[in-house]
Amino acid sequence: MRISHLIIKKKLNKELTTEEINWIIDNYINGKIRDYHMSALLMAVCFNGLSDRETVDLTLAMRDSGDIIDLSSIEGTIVDKHSSGGVGDKVSLVLIGIIGAIGVPFAKMSGRGLGHTGGTIDKLESIPGFKTNLTVDEFIDNIKSINVAIAGQTSDLAPADKKLYALRDVTGTVDNISLIASSIMSKKLACGCDAVVLDVTTGSGAFMNRTEDAIELSKKMVNIGNSLGKKTIAVVTNMDEPLGNAVGNALEVAEAVQALKGYGPDDLMEVVYTIAEYMLIAAKKTKDIDEAKELIKSVIDNGSAYNKFIEFVEKQGGDSSYVRNYDSLINASIIREVKSEKSGYVQKINALKIGNASLILGGGREEIEDEIDYSVGIVINKKVADSVKTGQVIAYIYGNDESKVEAAYKEIISAYEIDGKKINKPEMIIDIIE
Repeated sequence: MRISHLIIKKKLNKELTTEEINWIIDNYINGKIRDYHMSALLMAVCFNGLSDRETVDLTLAMRDSGDIIDLSSIEGTIVDKHSSGGVGDKVSLVLIGIIGAIGVPFAKMSGRGLGHTGGTIDKLESIPGFKTNLTVDEFIDNIKSINVAIAGQTSDLAPADKKLYALRDVTGTVDNISLIASSIMSKKLACGCDAVVLDVTTGSGAFMNRTEDAIELSKKMVNIGNSLGKKTIAVVTNMDEPLGNAVGNALEVAEAVQALKGYGPDDLMEVVYTIAEYMLIAAKKTKDIDEAKELIKSVIDNGSAYNKFIEFVEKQGGDSSYVRNYDSLINASIIREVKSEKSGYVQKINALKIGNASLILGGGREEIEDEIDYSVGIVINKKVADSVKTGQVIAYIYGNDESKVEAAYKEIISAYEIDGKKINKPEMIIDIIE
């Protein structure tokens, strides 16, 4: 085979065979195919797309490019959850307590956040002592002993995806839906779980701004998982305003703990319940949504979900006193009120601008090597459909640098759209794809 012939084949919108896709990935990883060849092929894919079969083959080739974690020694149906990300997305933190308390094995490998907010790993590392660099044996042992483990992804997990993504990032080929689906699912499949529930966000604060793109991506990923024998469900959720009230690493941990104690924000809890319900169904723990809902409610009401989160933090080396007294996590030196400049109803909160405000404060990273300030962030005080009067506090800024706080203030003000029209709260669950 010659890579130039395969580039031309895809340029002419012809399907690559399984053997050809495997050959491409193997030789790219081994350095026999150069970046300029792969860039041309990726651009041809962006113009002409991949068939469902090609997408599955690419996913498997990337999965098989590195280690595949063997979780077969763990009893029960092991479930994983993935989010395409957003602003204020602390759903995984809440699920740790709920799913673990119910007794379903929950194994999650997570990456660090890049962009306006930290990832799940970054949020957990705001708890002093918390350890995310688990060995595979530690990861498995934690699941066996307490049902839950979250660890950072190793470099040996789907290394072809890591190399391809870096190239896509600098060649304008990130936004092809087949390539996105293969990238996500190759890592999920390499983690060795039996079932996965995908939280695919859409809106101003999501990677997929358009709902139709989020639904198309969901269908691609569900098709990949189910065709390979992994029960896969996608929940398309609204990320047009920040999820919950807190945006920022330690602030989001505190809000997740509040949720586990039974008083999380309504929009956050609607998403948490929905994802958890489908995780329980995928894990064959419950037969329907109503049964799952009752089970989730019971572990929150009786305190076992909160206690499981405490156990999880301690198991991974974290100081649980910061969870029991989560005010101690919130230690920014500056807290500034953001006040409304007009009266009316909140029509819109641009989630991306709120995320950018968090990035300005130091709550996210521009480059993967950047240090995050865990203590900074924003707490939203007025959300979409809420009434507000001139001078009322619409948000609080937590920061450690006056100039950054001032810049974040301007970004937050510009994120709010307020006028006299009364509107309904937005729907959080847009679609379920199985």
